[in-house]
Amino acid sequence: MIDAAVVLIAYFIGSIASAIVVCRAMGLPDPRGEGSGNPGATNVLRIAGKGPAALTLAGDVLKGVLPVLLAGSLSLSPTVEALSALAAFLGHLHPLYFRFQGGKGMATALGAITALAWPIGCVMGALWLAVAAVTRYSSLASMTAAIGAPVAALWFAPEPASMVVLAVIAAFVLWRHRANIRRLVDGTESRIGQRAAR
Repeated sequence: MIDAAVVLIAYFIGSIASAIVVCRAMGLPDPRGEGSGNPGATNVLRIAGKGPAALTLAGDVLKGVLPVLLAGSLSLSPTVEALSALAAFLGHLHPLYFRFQGGKGMATALGAITALAWPIGCVMGALWLAVAAVTRYSSLASMTAAIGAPVAALWFAPEPASMVVLAVIAAFVLWRHRANIRRLVDGTESRIGQRAAR
C-alpha cells in the first residue's frame, strides 16, 4: 500500500504544470496558447523571457526530484524509486489538473533521473548543454539527452527497473517530439529564443 501510495503521489506532483502556474502567477499569457503551445521552459522563454523560464525550469526539475527522494527517504525498494520517477514524468506529460494536456517532459525527466542515478543525470545534462550550444535546437538537445540516458546506464549499471524506466522515458520523449523531428528534417524548426512554429 505504501509503495502504491508513493507512486500515486509522484504522479500528482508531476501533474503540477510549472509553466502554467508561473505564467498565471506573473500575469503572463497561457503558454498553451502562445509560441509553440507547449507548457515548458523553452516556450516560456520565447513568450516571457529568462526569469519566468528559469522558474518554470526549476519547478519542472524539482517535481521530478522530489518523488524519488520521497521514496528513498522511506527506504522503499529501487523498483519503487524507479516507478516514482516514471510516474512524475508521466504526470508532466498528462497532468491531472490540466485536462491531461502537458509538456514534453525533458526537465522533469532530468530531475527524476538525476535523483535516481546522479551520474546518468550528469551525462544527460552535459549532452543537452553541448547539443543546445552547438545547434541552438532545444528539441534536438532534449532527444539526444533522452537517448543518452539508457546508453549511459550500460556503464553505470543501475537496477534493472531503472534501466526499463530510462528506456521508457526516452521512448516517450522521442514520441512527444515527433512534430519537432519533422520540422528538423524540413529545416523549419525554431531555435532557442525564436518564436516557435505551432
